Amino acid sequence: MITLKNLEKVYQTDEIETVALSNINLEIEKGEFVSVMGPSGCGKSTLLNMVGLLDVPTKGRLTIDSNEVEEWPDKKLAQFRNRKLGFIFQSFHLINDLPVLDNVELPLLYRKGISGKERSKRALEALKKVGLSARTKHYPSQLSGGQKQRVAIARAIVGRPDIILADEPTGNLDSKMGGEIMEILQNLNKNENTTILMVTHDEQLAKRTNRIVHLFDGMQVN
Repeated sequence: MITLKNLEKVYQTDEIETVALSNINLEIEKGEFVSVMGPSGCGKSTLLNMVGLLDVPTKGRLTIDSNEVEEWPDKKLAQFRNRKLGFIFQSFHLINDLPVLDNVELPLLYRKGISGKERSKRALEALKKVGLSARTKHYPSQLSGGQKQRVAIARAIVGRPDIILADEPTGNLDSKMGGEIMEILQNLNKNENTTILMVTHDEQLAKRTNRIVHLFDGMQVN
C-alpha cells in the first residue's frame, strides 16, 4: 500500500542545510496499523507529511497504492489525497464557526457528484462510528477534547479513505480518553481494513499497533 525507498528530505536555507529524513526504506501493507516513534525533531511529522503528499521528498521514491506520486502535478495530488487519504491531527483543526455535521462533511465538498443529501448521510454514518450521533448540531466550543478528536476522526473517515495518517492523535488528551480514541482507530483498522500510519510519543499506545518504526535524527533505527 505504501512504499518509501531511499527517501530523503533536506531543507535548505541560504546558510544552513537541515537533513530531516535520510535513507528511509519502509513498506506498509494494506490493512497494517503502523506507529512511528522517536524523540522530538527526529523527522516523524516530516515522514507523515511525505506520505500525506503535503511535502515532496528531496530524493528517493514514494509509492502509494501502486502509484509513483512524487512527479504528479498539484491538482492530481490534491484529488488523490482527497480520495485515498484521511488526516487526524493533534490539534483537531475543526472550524469553530461550523457545527459538527458541517465539519465532518467538509472533505466531501471537494468531490464532484456528491449531493448535499449524500454528504449528510455519509457524515452521520461517520459520526455514528465514533459515538457522536447526538452531537451533530453542537459547535466545537461545546465539546470536550476527546469529543473534538472523535469529530476529527469522523471527518477523516467520511470520504472512506484507504489510508489514515494520524499525527499524535492522543497528544492533547488524558490517558483514559486517549485509550478510547485508540480503540476507535483499532476498530477502523480491524473492521474496515483501513491502513493506519500513526505518529505517537506514547509507547503503550504504540504497542497496540501491528508494528513500531523508530526514528532518530531523521534515520530509521530498526
